[in-house]
Amino acid sequence: MDVFTRRAYKDIFVDSLKYCIQHKGLEVYAWCLMSNHAHLIIGTTKEKIENILRDLKRHTSKEITKAIEESAKESRRAWMLWMFEREGRRNPNNTKYQFWQQSNHPIELVSNEMIEQRLNYLHQNPVVAGWVDEPEHYLYSSARDYIGLKGLVEVILIE
Repeated sequence: MDVFTRRAYKDIFVDSLKYCIQHKGLEVYAWCLMSNHAHLIIGTTKEKIENILRDLKRHTSKEITKAIEESAKESRRAWMLWMFEREGRRNPNNTKYQFWQQSNHPIELVSNEMIEQRLNYLHQNPVVAGWVDEPEHYLYSSARDYIGLKGLVEVILIE
């Protein structure tokens, strides 16, 4: 579902990434938030990566559904909450809503060639979607950092 169409929802995700960087040892090498998913190239210095992702998903899920519930501007509110609740009923681990998919799709980047390919793929997503002409024009991505501009999230550049 295209949830990340409003800046408020995107900013919740960005703020959550920042929190995990500052407090949980998350290392972000690249990221891109699309309308219905996120791409991350990440590592960690403290907690296990799966614990950080679990907490990130739990927090963003609660905050974004709350923002949707409280938004007077959200024309899709009833439908979105109904969809989240419907999916939530299918999983006994949920108390009410299911926002994110239960699983992640981790891929270990084992070579420089693979890293470069994934980095380019990740940053090209908004271009392929037709949202921008150049990757660095998309605010919710680390592409800006890779051309020397300051992005929204602290990124460790892959060189």
